[in-house]
Amino acid sequence: MSRTYTYLATLVGVICVYFIIHAFFFGGPRIVRNDVIQGVLIGFGLAFVSAQLYARTKAKKVNGWITMYGLGEPGNGMLLRAAQAQLFLGPVNVSKEAMYWWTNADEAGHTLSGAHNYVMHFPAGGLPPNKAFWSITMGDARNHFVANPINRYNVSDRTGLVQNPDGSVDIFIQNTAPSDHETNWLPAPSGNFILWLRVYIPGEPILDGKYTVPPVVEVK
Repeated sequence: MSRTYTYLATLVGVICVYFIIHAFFFGGPRIVRNDVIQGVLIGFGLAFVSAQLYARTKAKKVNGWITMYGLGEPGNGMLLRAAQAQLFLGPVNVSKEAMYWWTNADEAGHTLSGAHNYVMHFPAGGLPPNKAFWSITMGDARNHFVANPINRYNVSDRTGLVQNPDGSVDIFIQNTAPSDHETNWLPAPSGNFILWLRVYIPGEPILDGKYTVPPVVEVK
């Protein structure tokens, strides 16, 4: 998702610059209709590129997970709202009500794919702090739910995750069921996929930016 938008923003930016340079330095006879059409297209393109650039300056990326603070705040300016919409499609809550992270890459920066097996390891006491609940949701490359044999589309603090003897929790993300770990299995498609972490009424460590979401690690 992010890579596609980056390529598109680059292409749109190059086209806008070309039209601006051509119009000012190499333009021939001009008519109002053409100027209006070019102005609308260039304005739209520059707005899109500006939102993309601003989104990347405001977004926080740690362990491959992308988040942004201040989503949905009433006082946000138009540019910030546009930037947020680039990375977080659809309706969002204010940060005190919910925080969101997403990733389409593992710890090494490789695109997540059902061709590989992954694990997310939460140390003892390291699950997302909250006063409501949290969940990790699976989506395919188009961010659609993934059909699977156990009809499981997310794991959360309400799905009966089993702890390790030391109190830590491992979530197994793969296409086929992991042996002896099906309770903590989040089924993946055979192709590329996206993960979303949502934490509702997040705890202070999240709001203060002190909580770190564990990476998605490929199991060799």
